[in-house]
Amino acid sequence: MELFITLTTNGLATGMLIFLLAAGLSLIFGLMSVLNFAHGGLFAWGAYVGTWVYMNTGSFLVGIVAGILTGMLLGLIMERLIIQPVYGNHIQQILITLGVMIVLGELIKAVFSANPQGAPAPSWLSGSFEAGNIIFVKYRLFIIITGFIVLILLQYVLTKTKLGLIVRAGVMNKEMIQALGVNIKKVFLFVFMLGAGLAGLSGVLLGPYANVITPGIGMEYQMLAFVVVVIGGMGSIIGTGLSAIIVGLANAYIAYQWPQISMAVNMLIMIAILIIRPQGLFGAKEAHSR
Repeated sequence: MELFITLTTNGLATGMLIFLLAAGLSLIFGLMSVLNFAHGGLFAWGAYVGTWVYMNTGSFLVGIVAGILTGMLLGLIMERLIIQPVYGNHIQQILITLGVMIVLGELIKAVFSANPQGAPAPSWLSGSFEAGNIIFVKYRLFIIITGFIVLILLQYVLTKTKLGLIVRAGVMNKEMIQALGVNIKKVFLFVFMLGAGLAGLSGVLLGPYANVITPGIGMEYQMLAFVVVVIGGMGSIIGTGLSAIIVGLANAYIAYQWPQISMAVNMLIMIAILIIRPQGLFGAKEAHSR
């Protein structure tokens, strides 16, 4: 029982970490119909800048803010200069964002070096505690709690607020929203920056979780994020959260017994779900494009 709970906690922590990255991708991909293959680059830059600020200031919370702001700033630049000219053209989006992904990765090597960077957990989140003969790692519980808080807040904003209504209506009919006097371009810019900020947040949280960050983390975790978004359904925050938990738990359980096939299992889960529900767990049957 102790092993099962430990593996479950590890799986939930991994799942929530992936969710924070995939949630931003789901917003950009599912709501705006933008195939942003540079999303992992935003994640990596958030990790490096946030970790650098954390290590130099001694404040993990300041590092988190720095990572989020880094993601949002890069998101602003990308949306204005790179994404806007290719809205509606998925082939061009894939090619240009893949190029941006490569550039962002090389810039990390130029600025921070290609060597792995250490990222210890802050003192108030380091270590573990015992409850009922089961050892819980503080930092993993912190990631789980943070992930669920972000999930609830995102779902509330998208379904219960005026901004969420405008975003969803703009996805379905941007001309109608513009006719009502709403600057839909600014709304979509905000969504893009929000998604980029979540990528930066996820990157900062990854550091102490893995204890080290490398320039290749962007591509590695981006693949998992795409799998999660596809399984959950485009634009569905609840679906993204549920699929991230499924992928995280599968990784924890399978990696314990057969670590060599953990990634293959994720792909098999995605294939199985798409055979049963091609639109994903919570995706709409018809996707609306921008």
